[in-house]
Amino acid sequence: MTATNVNGKQVVLREVPPDASPKEVGTALSMARQAFEEWRLWSPSRRQRLLRAIRDRLLDSFDEVVATIVAETGKVVTEAAGSEIVVASEVLNYYSKETASILRTRSVPSGLLAHKRAYKRYEPLGVIGVISPWNYPLVLALGPVATALAAGNAVVLKPSEFTPRVGLLVAEIISAAVDDVGAPTGLVQAVTGAGATGEALVRSGVDKIAFTGSVRSGKAVMKAAADTLTPVLLELGGKDPMIVCKDADLGRAARAAVWGAYTNCGQTCMATERVYVVSEVYDEFVDRVTALTARLRQGSDPGDDVGAVIHEGQLKIIESHLSDAVSKGAKVLTGGGRVEVAGRPSLQPTVLVEVDHSMDVMTEETFGPILPIMKVADEDEALRLANDTRFGLNSSIFSTNRATIDKLVAGIRSGSVCVNDVMISYGIPSLPFGGVAESGFGRAHGAEGLHEMSHIKSVAEDRYGLAREPTWMPVPSWIAGGVKVGLNLRNRRLLALSGRKRTRGGTLFINGKEAK
Repeated sequence: MTATNVNGKQVVLREVPPDASPKEVGTALSMARQAFEEWRLWSPSRRQRLLRAIRDRLLDSFDEVVATIVAETGKVVTEAAGSEIVVASEVLNYYSKETASILRTRSVPSGLLAHKRAYKRYEPLGVIGVISPWNYPLVLALGPVATALAAGNAVVLKPSEFTPRVGLLVAEIISAAVDDVGAPTGLVQAVTGAGATGEALVRSGVDKIAFTGSVRSGKAVMKAAADTLTPVLLELGGKDPMIVCKDADLGRAARAAVWGAYTNCGQTCMATERVYVVSEVYDEFVDRVTALTARLRQGSDPGDDVGAVIHEGQLKIIESHLSDAVSKGAKVLTGGGRVEVAGRPSLQPTVLVEVDHSMDVMTEETFGPILPIMKVADEDEALRLANDTRFGLNSSIFSTNRATIDKLVAGIRSGSVCVNDVMISYGIPSLPFGGVAESGFGRAHGAEGLHEMSHIKSVAEDRYGLAREPTWMPVPSWIAGGVKVGLNLRNRRLLALSGRKRTRGGTLFINGKEAK
């Protein structure tokens, strides 16, 4: 056992088992599937009890959760608590209240077949495989797991090999909550390991994979899943732009850029990775951002602002982007040097100017504490450059003009947009979250998140029990001509009756006769 100290409290960290083999993954899947057969029969309103119990167990384990996150990631305490536990509890709160409403059976219009009842049911898929990342090891594991449970599924969770203890803790918290409400034992299984374990899970026969991680790994997951036609939900990387207009509140925009770029040491898929500032306010914005960045406290103490880079491999990617930019003419205004944080080599929060799209730092996901700022002529150029990317996860717009805001929100290509704010959309669990282009597909959170974890079953039901339908064989002799007359009467005559202005000045004929 390993111990760590957070907020003056010593917490013992659990041991990590060896990487799970394909056979062990299969055993976990069998246990989850057995639990699913009972869990699927629980009503959505009854499932909501489990979500509330998970939330309560999470809060009871607050200190241990924070300590484990900090020990495995190098985050500062405020990030482990705020960006992880707060958001996770909000997701649990949302689904514990809204699941029954979102998943209720819904009637839909039956159109021409008015003598039929049409409705759709939302049913669980089975067992969901969740592969979670290291950058937000609690919320990006617990979020999809809780959503899958709310929809009536069982889960096999594989956390990142860099943060396995957080994943194991998530499974333990849920297991305790399962006992609290009498849900079937084994509902959530956790397997640990690296890429081979993840591939085994994808190929194991789960009913869907929910993956959060890099574009490269997401493509590998999708390729493996294709062999068994296993559906996938992919939340991948981003290169999220911020646009600062000439009428922006520069004080707020500068503070937002600093938080958006450096929180979690920049290791956030929604991080502010590039900023486009209209020339009229560029100098003032840069001065504000540089001054704020220079005052940040980087370390592992409770009062520090910025933590550590996860490992040396990630730091090398960050430094390669920085050196590439500098070699092509970019200028470092503050930061740029290596530091050690909590025993990990890291990079100081860094402001870059004189950047352009020939540089990796403006086009590739950096995932580190670098904030490149580019001067543009106007909002149109900013929008064009913001859309000059293969990613499309999140974006931010700073303006006080409603028309400008509406134009940019409509024009920017991303799964979500924050107006006069950054990254906050993920913290609103009623909003669906996900990307476009190489940032992935599918949605977490909101009604859409539950629907991602559900099979939508369409049902058409006869209302009256007539002896036969008009089109059943043997087909009546009048049916061919009747269909033509019926279609014209239903579509053109009804259109004429309900929208005379649209038919004024024209004449409607049915079977060669003028319609009256």
